Amino acid sequence: MLNQFLYNFFSSFLILMFIFIFQTIWLFIDDLAGKGLDVIIIGKFLFYLLPNLTEKVLPLTVLLSSILTFGSFAENYEFAAMKASGISLQRAMLPLIVFVTILGGIAFFFANSVIPASEQKIYNLRRNIAKVKPAAVIVEGVFSDVEGFNIKVDQKYGENDKYLKDVVIHKKTNLEKNNTVIKAKTGELKSSQGSDIIQLVLSDGHYYEEIVAKSGSGKDKSPFARSAFETYTINIEIPENEQDLEEERNVRTDKMKNISRLNKDIDSLKENNLKIVAAFSKNITNRMGAFLPQIPADTTLKSKQPITALDTIISNKKKEMAPIKKDTLQTDNALDLYKDYRKIHIVTAAKNSISNILNSVLGKKEELQRRYKIYNMHILSLHKKFALALSCIILFFVGAPLGAIIRKGGLGLPMVIAITLFLTYYFIGVFAGNYAKEGNIHPIFGAWLSTLIMLPLGVYLTKRATADRGLMDFGHVIEKIKGFFKKKFKVKSS
Repeated sequence: MLNQFLYNFFSSFLILMFIFIFQTIWLFIDDLAGKGLDVIIIGKFLFYLLPNLTEKVLPLTVLLSSILTFGSFAENYEFAAMKASGISLQRAMLPLIVFVTILGGIAFFFANSVIPASEQKIYNLRRNIAKVKPAAVIVEGVFSDVEGFNIKVDQKYGENDKYLKDVVIHKKTNLEKNNTVIKAKTGELKSSQGSDIIQLVLSDGHYYEEIVAKSGSGKDKSPFARSAFETYTINIEIPENEQDLEEERNVRTDKMKNISRLNKDIDSLKENNLKIVAAFSKNITNRMGAFLPQIPADTTLKSKQPITALDTIISNKKKEMAPIKKDTLQTDNALDLYKDYRKIHIVTAAKNSISNILNSVLGKKEELQRRYKIYNMHILSLHKKFALALSCIILFFVGAPLGAIIRKGGLGLPMVIAITLFLTYYFIGVFAGNYAKEGNIHPIFGAWLSTLIMLPLGVYLTKRATADRGLMDFGHVIEKIKGFFKKKFKVKSS
């Protein structure tokens, strides 16, 4: 049984990996095709993608190979012979359980060590292709991100595609807004040996810029600048042209970190987010004048002599005898205390203050959402490493009893069932991960949801296969329905 499972496992793994590689090539065809890249560089790019693909291929391979193995044995009545010899299903599954457990440990090692390293390699390779060959990153007909500029060209031609036609450029500001638009009929990418600057020379075009007003009153006027030019040069700073495409950069995202690094960064991100929220909250409350601290009582005004009962009676009598004056300042509207010109000034100042505070809150809200999204992505990546290892074991306990129940081998029905179950598992994981990144559900729950859904299914199928029952047992329900109708007919006939 172990030999048959290993044969199905490795053959399924190679076939599925081949299919996923072709699917990945279609995804990155725009980054690789027609860029003047060496075949070796393209081969390294695909090689670095293999560990990342293993994360998707391995659970499907375990599910498919277990269904194929146990379905083939059940179809040929091997399990019936085993049970007649006194060998239970759990005893027959024991070598495979040990193998799948070891496979889960290998999957955890890949998720913790190999996949982060491959993600780092892929990032550096793609980044350096865009840096060293800037024409390669500019795609015809769409906007391409090049060092702070969004560039769109209708056509590239000439040696190394350095000549551009019908160029549209959106220049980014520090706030990632496109306030500047540059249009030109032609353009040319120029560089020199040993220079770390590449020049984009535009010809026969126009320059448009939306000027941001410094005062609040000037925002309603929407000023802008416009000019025409015969030649306009943009300097883009890049690494040296002789730079190796595989130069390492110390860029770390959540996918490029192992467990120890993720734990450390999760704690630091949480602490930093709490500090930013506390500082911003304190700033806003100070600007609004809310939650002012109470003025402590002046203890020096207290009498050192003890107050007697006679002093209390005299004080109460004085309060009763004092005439009550009418409060002339009492009013329902505080603005009524001021003259008209002062009212306008107070209302305008209040509106400006509220508007400034709301703008600050909205701006800080977007920043905090980005920060907490990064925090959630780190937690999600941490728990996905453990979930991958456990999913291999759980999917084995789904596929093995399912193959024994359906009693069908080959690549027909088992392949359909395996792909259906895997797609259910995969898409639940994708949707849960997206919800977790946005903070709609907890990241830990998002990482484990698909695995937790497959766990009761595996327990249910294992119990059914151990008891030698079908996938769905409706026999007793049908017998009850038949008995019910028989009683009805007997009552009518009597």
